[in-house]
Amino acid sequence: MATSRSYNDACGMAHALDLVGERWALLVVRELVLGPKRYTDLRVGLPGISANVLSHRLDELTETGVVRRRRLGPPSGASVYELTEWGQELEPVIMRLGRWGARSPSRPREANLSVSSVVLSLRTNFEPAASADIGVGLELRFGEEHFLAKVDQGKFEVHRAPGNHDQAPDAVVDTTPIILAGLLYGGQDLDAAVDSGSVTVEGDRAVVERFLTLFPLPVPAAGWTEQTSR
Repeated sequence: MATSRSYNDACGMAHALDLVGERWALLVVRELVLGPKRYTDLRVGLPGISANVLSHRLDELTETGVVRRRRLGPPSGASVYELTEWGQELEPVIMRLGRWGARSPSRPREANLSVSSVVLSLRTNFEPAASADIGVGLELRFGEEHFLAKVDQGKFEVHRAPGNHDQAPDAVVDTTPIILAGLLYGGQDLDAAVDSGSVTVEGDRAVVERFLTLFPLPVPAAGWTEQTSR
C-alpha cells in the first residue's frame, strides 16, 4: 500500500490511485519517464514540491515497486531514481492524461514547465499525417540536458542524447522549456526568438520551422464557455 489512506475498493483503477494518486506522485513519475534522475534533478523539475514531500513520494513509489533507487558506477557514484519496468508502463497513462488536460481552456499557461514536460509533449502531440514526407533529426538542448528528436516519414522518437554522441542532426536548438513551448503551442515566431537571443539555432533553420508545425495541440473540450473556464 502506497499510503495509509486507501479507497478500500477492489477496482483496479481505485487501487492504481492508492499507488500513484497522492499529490505530486504522477508528476514524479513524469519526471522519470525519460530516464533516471538524481534527487536534486527532481527538485529542479518540480520546483513547487518541498524536500519533505518529495522524499515521502519517492519512498512510497519505491515501496510499491513503481520506482527504484540505484547507485551509478564510477566515476560518478551518485544515487539516482528510475522507473521500474512496471513503472515505465505508466508512460502512456501520463501522455494520455496530459493530452486530456491540454484540452481544458482553464489550463494555466504561465506556470512552470519542466524539460520532461515539454519533451513528453512532443511524443503526446506528434501528428503523423503532417510528417509523411519528412525525414529530419534535431538536437534539443536545455542547459545540460540534451535530447535527440527524429522524424521519419510519419514516425517520431525522442530520447536523451548519449554523452559524446556522433550523430549529426540537421539542426541544433538551444533554448528553455518555456520558450520551446511558446514556439510549438503559443504562436511565437522563431526568427523573433532567435533575434532576441532566447533561442539559438545551428544548422538548417527551415528544418526547425517545419519541425515546429508537427505537434498541434488537441481541440479544446466541448461544452466550455468563457464563464465556466474562469
